[in-house]
Amino acid sequence: MKWYADRPVRFTRQLIADLLAVGWVALWIWVATTVHDWVLELRAPGDGLVNAGGSIRDAFTNAAGKARGVPFVGEDLAGALGNGSKAGETLTNAGNAQIGVVEDSAFWLAAALVAVPVLFLLVTWLPVRLRYARKAANTARLRDKPDLLALRALTSLSPRELGRFDGDPAVAWRTGDTDVIDELARRQLASVGVRA
Repeated sequence: MKWYADRPVRFTRQLIADLLAVGWVALWIWVATTVHDWVLELRAPGDGLVNAGGSIRDAFTNAAGKARGVPFVGEDLAGALGNGSKAGETLTNAGNAQIGVVEDSAFWLAAALVAVPVLFLLVTWLPVRLRYARKAANTARLRDKPDLLALRALTSLSPRELGRFDGDPAVAWRTGDTDVIDELARRQLASVGVRA
């Protein structure tokens, strides 16, 4: 695979495109982490419920423990206060559930904010880069075979470029005109940014 062209102009364009692709991914990672942090701020009410529920549970549990020592009605009073402990536990569970929902939402939203743009990049930019790398590597391997490069040029160069030759380049190729063959090979190499 030949990832970059030898010619400076094409090399610069490819390098800028690759840096833009890396920048695109970095931008969306930054956006995703920022949104993740913003969404996590929504867990504050859940934290408040957990703290309040824990305080209520602890207060009623302590009160129930002390109420057991009251003569005659201690056990009944401790049982009644135990219901307050259960209410505090319910608040704590509700807060934990809300925190879980917020954390899951933050994670999946951040994952989507990274995955969608990266998939877009993989579908648009990556195939172009891979196609170029394969084509440039295959063309570079033919540097010492000008006849094959010339034949490839005859089939891949635009009619306008082929029309710039004096006479018919296909006839010159068939008759073995080395000047035309070398020029066709050079143009084929140049078309993918590879030096002759």
